[in-house]
Amino acid sequence: MDFTVIPGFSAIGYSVRRRMFGWEMPDLTGRSVMITGATSGLGKAGAIDLARCGATVHLVVRNEEKGREVIEEIAGKAELHLCDLSSMADIRRFTDGFLESGAKLDVLINNAGVMPSKREHTDEGFELTFATNLLGPYLLTELLLPRLREGRNPRVITMSSGGMYSSGFSFSDPQLEKKDYKPTSFYAHTKRGEVMITDAWQRREPVNGVTFCSMHPGWAVTPGMSAALPGFHKITGPILRDSHQGVDTAIWLAGAAPDEAPGGLFYEDRRPRTKERMPGTAGSEEDGDRLLELLTGITS
Repeated sequence: MDFTVIPGFSAIGYSVRRRMFGWEMPDLTGRSVMITGATSGLGKAGAIDLARCGATVHLVVRNEEKGREVIEEIAGKAELHLCDLSSMADIRRFTDGFLESGAKLDVLINNAGVMPSKREHTDEGFELTFATNLLGPYLLTELLLPRLREGRNPRVITMSSGGMYSSGFSFSDPQLEKKDYKPTSFYAHTKRGEVMITDAWQRREPVNGVTFCSMHPGWAVTPGMSAALPGFHKITGPILRDSHQGVDTAIWLAGAAPDEAPGGLFYEDRRPRTKERMPGTAGSEEDGDRLLELLTGITS
């Protein structure tokens, strides 16, 4: 189904696979899970489903009012944290406080992402898509790794996108400042980078350390997607997945054992999928290591 894209990425593929394999929601009782971008779309659905599965959920959000609305919908243990993932200073502030609190952390789900309609830059001078989708998750993960390594079956799950199949990563122009701004291509560029650094993290991690996985949700309808791609939403609306279907694999990965869902793989619908459809876009292992070094240099 994935080879022909539409059946595999749509709600059709999700429904068929769920029936075929008899999926059930995992038992996450006792696990502490942090999810970013938890006020709408996949992040909100993920926070609700994590709590339903018994996890203690740490919601990382920019908007406190919207965050509290989600907390009220969650039937379970949940804590709200404010952090702007496009701001490296705010990420440092948040992680300093979280680490000082002594709170446990077993799983980090890097879900927050943006696709602005025009080129924007943060106060720190970074292109907004690059800062929010790639640089911010990199720094957040790096700063939380000491706490994650103390967790039980610790895992980092990065929500990429099927859109990354259309892009490689440009080392000569990491923030694409030399290109005319196109929301979908800038977004795909950062989503490719997410997969590359996830693989590099896994190669770097000691045996029995943190498990790093990347995934894509298929074609899931979210407020952000509808606003950014109204034409696509209009055409594909009847077969789009809902947010809970899109985030299902992240919930499963949060509870999966290392041998059930090994690190360094790219998942969709609870199964590893290819990382490359267009030759040369995935990059080499050396490219992934190089990207980690690049992001380290930018944030140091």
